[in-house]
Amino acid sequence: MPSGTTDLYIAILATIVSGAAYVPVDWDDPDSRATTVWEEASVDAVIGEGLAITVLNESAHATPARPTPDDDAWIIFTSGSTGKPKGVAITHRSAAALVDVEARLYLSQAPLGPGDRVLAGLSVSFDASCEEMWLAWRHGAALVAAPRDVVRSGEELGQWIVDNAITAVSTVPTLASFWPVESLTKVRLLIMGGEACPLDLVEKYELEGREVWNTYGPTEATVIATAYLATATPPMRIGRPIDGWSLAVIDENEQPVKWGETGELVIGGIGLGRYLDPEKDAEKYAPLESLGWQRAYRTGDLVRAEREGLIFAGRADDQIKINGVRLELGEVDAHLTALPHVQVGAAAVHQTDAGTKLLIGYLLPEPGHTIDLSAARERLTHNLRGGAPLLHVVEDMPMKTSGKVDRKALPWPLPAGGDGEHDLPDELGWLAELWVSLLGPVPLTMDSHFVDLGGTSVAVARLVSSLRQRYPGVEIARIYEDPTIGGIAAYLDELSPAETSHKMPKPQPFRKQPLWARAFQFLSIIGFYAYNSLRYVVGTVSVVWALVTFFNTHWMDTPPFWPVAIAWLLVFSTRGRCLLIVIVARILCFRVKPGVYRRGGFNHVRVWAAERFLEIQRVDYVFGSPQAVLLHRLLGNKIGKNTTLFHTPCVTGLVTIGDNTSTGHEADLQGHIIEGDRFIVGEIIVEENVRVGTRVFVHPGTHIGAGAEIMPGASAQGMVGGDVVWAGSPLVAIDAAGGSWPVQDPYESAEVKHLSRFGNWLGHAIAQLWLPLLSVLAVTPVLIFILPQVHRMQRFERVFPIFAMWVPVFVIVTMITWISLVALTLRVLSIYVRPGYYPQRSAVGVMMYLAHILMQRSITSTYIVYASSITPYVLRLFGARVEKNVEISTVETIPHLTSFEEGSFMADHSMISATRYRCGWLHIGSSVIGKRSFVGNSGIVGPDRDMASDSLVAVLSSLPSRSEPGSSWIGRPPREIPRQRVDASAEATYQPPMRLKVARAFVEFCRLIPFMITAWLDLAIVYSLAVAYLVYGRGLSGLLGALLWSGPVVLAAGIVAASIPIVVKWLLVGRFKASQHPLFSKFVWLGELSDAFAEMLAVPSLIRMSLGTPMFNLWLRLMGTKVGKNVWCETWWLPEFDLIQLDDNVTVNRGTVLQTHLFHDRVMSLEHVRLEEGSTLGANSFILPGATIGARTVVGPGSLIMRQETLPSDTRWSGNPVQLVKDPSHV
Repeated sequence: MPSGTTDLYIAILATIVSGAAYVPVDWDDPDSRATTVWEEASVDAVIGEGLAITVLNESAHATPARPTPDDDAWIIFTSGSTGKPKGVAITHRSAAALVDVEARLYLSQAPLGPGDRVLAGLSVSFDASCEEMWLAWRHGAALVAAPRDVVRSGEELGQWIVDNAITAVSTVPTLASFWPVESLTKVRLLIMGGEACPLDLVEKYELEGREVWNTYGPTEATVIATAYLATATPPMRIGRPIDGWSLAVIDENEQPVKWGETGELVIGGIGLGRYLDPEKDAEKYAPLESLGWQRAYRTGDLVRAEREGLIFAGRADDQIKINGVRLELGEVDAHLTALPHVQVGAAAVHQTDAGTKLLIGYLLPEPGHTIDLSAARERLTHNLRGGAPLLHVVEDMPMKTSGKVDRKALPWPLPAGGDGEHDLPDELGWLAELWVSLLGPVPLTMDSHFVDLGGTSVAVARLVSSLRQRYPGVEIARIYEDPTIGGIAAYLDELSPAETSHKMPKPQPFRKQPLWARAFQFLSIIGFYAYNSLRYVVGTVSVVWALVTFFNTHWMDTPPFWPVAIAWLLVFSTRGRCLLIVIVARILCFRVKPGVYRRGGFNHVRVWAAERFLEIQRVDYVFGSPQAVLLHRLLGNKIGKNTTLFHTPCVTGLVTIGDNTSTGHEADLQGHIIEGDRFIVGEIIVEENVRVGTRVFVHPGTHIGAGAEIMPGASAQGMVGGDVVWAGSPLVAIDAAGGSWPVQDPYESAEVKHLSRFGNWLGHAIAQLWLPLLSVLAVTPVLIFILPQVHRMQRFERVFPIFAMWVPVFVIVTMITWISLVALTLRVLSIYVRPGYYPQRSAVGVMMYLAHILMQRSITSTYIVYASSITPYVLRLFGARVEKNVEISTVETIPHLTSFEEGSFMADHSMISATRYRCGWLHIGSSVIGKRSFVGNSGIVGPDRDMASDSLVAVLSSLPSRSEPGSSWIGRPPREIPRQRVDASAEATYQPPMRLKVARAFVEFCRLIPFMITAWLDLAIVYSLAVAYLVYGRGLSGLLGALLWSGPVVLAAGIVAASIPIVVKWLLVGRFKASQHPLFSKFVWLGELSDAFAEMLAVPSLIRMSLGTPMFNLWLRLMGTKVGKNVWCETWWLPEFDLIQLDDNVTVNRGTVLQTHLFHDRVMSLEHVRLEEGSTLGANSFILPGATIGARTVVGPGSLIMRQETLPSDTRWSGNPVQLVKDPSHV
């Protein structure tokens, strides 16, 4: 029967009196819904228009009877999240409890009575209608039904309320917002619920003698569960539980939250209904074990738990995320409705044809008023997180029968005109369409600013990728210089035909790596393992000799001293290892000359093998010392006097470095790169008095002129002029060289104290000896405890189980002792090392060298404590000033010169206060990382540079000399960019509760497991070699037997070590998918734990030496990466393996990172990365999430490919950020 008629309520009362349950279906609902409801509820009869009864179930023969408390009073269907109606049954016990509690709650001093008139305006299929009916019937008041067409009009209902002398109203805020204040003159009870109630609505209707209540409750818990006598004083609350109802606010682990925290609202008590669907009922009304509730309804609503009353925080499934900012649609609605001359505002999310999600604000003006959209946008930009949505004025607001806004019926696509009109020349229509696809239907003029209109750095990357379909040479940096439509149009007009249509030379078919070359690589790896096996044998025998000699152990024979000593000097001493490097590299790289060779061919695999051997020798602690100069020279490189070299030596011997030149940490002067299927080798010449900064990449064939300074992170190529400071990729001249350095020669001035050459050499030698001594001291406490238990034993078979049992204790105690010794050393060094300029040959120079190698060794040997909750404490122990809630990954810094302010974040491989070297001088400076600032992967903050609060240095980028709070920087040289804010719960990011901290610490404690596995594998190797020694008859024959079996045993251990991370990854994480996760979430913690297994087990054992081989590709596939045929990949930095696709013939050079996640604002965002067939990613480059390199496209070394950037096929790019190389034929 029609809504708004007396017959409707007579039918409901008659049904209840007969003992049956009524099942309402709205008169306007489609027949299909009615049929579904009747079938799901097993309806026996339908009362229609004129109170006519239609029997649906002829077999039903129920006799009217007085209902019991356990009988159903009504069954109301909700749409649910899937849109399929779901029936909820409410018993008479629950209904009676609601009616009684409301009688005590509302107007307790002057209750409703026969003289009151209650509005019946809501659809009876909406559970709030039950409140309307029983407010009247419980008190003997009149229930006055409003016609449906009057209710829908909104404004007319206000006058109808006056005309019918209504005194009590229960409604939804949206409907109430239509009524003028005077329409409620006689209303003394106003109840609002069903949706978030704006504070200004309460202020509008608040009146002495009138009670305004804000209620909350789902259909599943009998209409309402909380109530709040509202006032205009903020905040707006939904109140406390009504009598008989129980509430709990729980976290994601279903544990109650603390006061002030936000969680999901759960309802218990007498008001609980039940779903007709048993499975749905068991799911939604499951027990709440943490509180001992046998039955509890999980609302899906978020509330903040406060003693004064709960505060509604939106629906968990009604949250939206636009431009990285998390919002509630209800929150946006409230801001829209609060705009001047807006009667009702509603928000909805739509998607453009380009896939961009847009937030649209729909505004219904007050009668007789016009909305100033410009002023509205300005106000929303100021008040609403994430900025103003696109605004659209509607003539009427579509409503549901419940009185709520029907978001699905809001117009989309938006009609032409209004907020989307353009004032542009016709020839820019295509550009306007592109902007609209990314930003939505915004009004555009020649001065429209892409960033100001909401274009984030991701949107800029998408814009550039789209522009490159017409103009392949478009550069992101140029777009940022003038991101207006007029500026972009002018820039596009400047591009020459070569820049807009140039293609690479006609691609040649890729040549598959010869079978013999793969065999050579395989045999090389076997040879490396044979060498490692020798080290195991020598190391084991050396330890046995020491135990027998110094501790008189009886479970092994006494080895002869001199053979052991000679072998130890050859494979463990610094000089011995360097000598082996020289011999192997000289043999392998014999007659390798500058030229272009086949990738994976004869010359390439020889250089590859020499570099792999250099890598496994682990002599990086020599770099920067006087011994490093000798190693470079012995490899064939021409090195001048007074040089300081921190870079890895070039194994081909094709580097020439002049007098008084210095190279920084991790600079790359290897003299070769790979492009496509070409292996390019070239000479590098660096003249005298040159400074090559930290992490600089020098291309093969580069000549750097005398006196030049190459700033950190730059990429030097071709002829580089002297006496100039160069920065960035490609290089840009920024100043005259030497301006920031002392003018005098540090070794000629009598005022400057320095060490002699011998003193400098001796100081570095002592520093190098301190490293192994620290290692011995670190294991000493455990050995002192364990050795007394085993040194009297006669058989080694009894000794090894004891050692294996003590491995967990050994690992923990050794790590604590090592960290403590490193901290003690660094603390002592900090007394003497202060900011300033010092000669490189000085006591301070030696101490800085020791501090650097200690920090480097600390990262590699105690990797598991980095990128964890304990890292800030470790760095604080080392001397850094670290405030609370700081996140630090594998940062490289001088601790006592660095300050990390509250909430700052250091990503992997970031570098802070890096020391500078030039012409015999050493510059030491301090750095401060401001509050809530972020330094991305491989980001650099130089000495004497302070990072402002809430600022950002992006991946592979540097901080400028000055930065403002809230600024964001990308590239080298750095340029400012708009920042995409990523919004998430403070509890999961910056202010985690203690329970999350404890949970994270527990997961991170499990990182000790791979460390223990390494120790157990080492013990297993030693045990196996000892067995071989005994089986082969002890003595010389026993040693030969141990040597014979050492290779297979060590190789087997390496395979096991590389396989365990594969199993762990699939068990802990499964398959990585594009998604977002806050820092304090199980996903992030388990991902870090999986990474710890890979870094601690796979990389040192097998992966490091197999880079660039089919074996490494196999391991990547087992980890989930899509790897095509004939791929050469020379990096293991593929964080989330499943999100990476390397097509056939792809080349990934050394030192590159295929970054599939970013961690801005402590939210981990994961996206795919793809390198299409035949493409090349240059050395020391980064490709960010969502980016794609087109087929056969070459990206040069030291380049940065932006997030979601696409590089067209058959082109060449280089730079940070990348830009099109104008003439590839001359590269």
